[in-house]
Amino acid sequence: MFDMFSMLNKVKEAQEKMKSTQENLVHLVCVAEAGAGMVKATVNGHRQLIKLEIDPAIANDIEMVQDLTVAAVNIALADIDLLIKQETMKSMDGMLPNIPGLDLSTFMK
Repeated sequence: MFDMFSMLNKVKEAQEKMKSTQENLVHLVCVAEAGAGMVKATVNGHRQLIKLEIDPAIANDIEMVQDLTVAAVNIALADIDLLIKQETMKSMDGMLPNIPGLDLSTFMK
């Protein structure tokens, strides 16, 4: 027989776990570089740029700085998206049924 109370408890538990996971994403950090390390971008799990390092040797070449900065930030954001997805799936493992195509990491953005 279908136990509605049990189902509601599972949903509430999953909501609490998702909230906790989302709060903890700020501790995930990803560093990416471009131009053989001339520009390094650090982002956190909330998809915020938290640090940007630029080699002073390229400071006079504005176009290169711009291009490498965009590249480093985009790489870091792509990498952190993978980490967010992994952390979300790991934290929700066993909480919800395995539904093909359900990507819980989209709720973390």
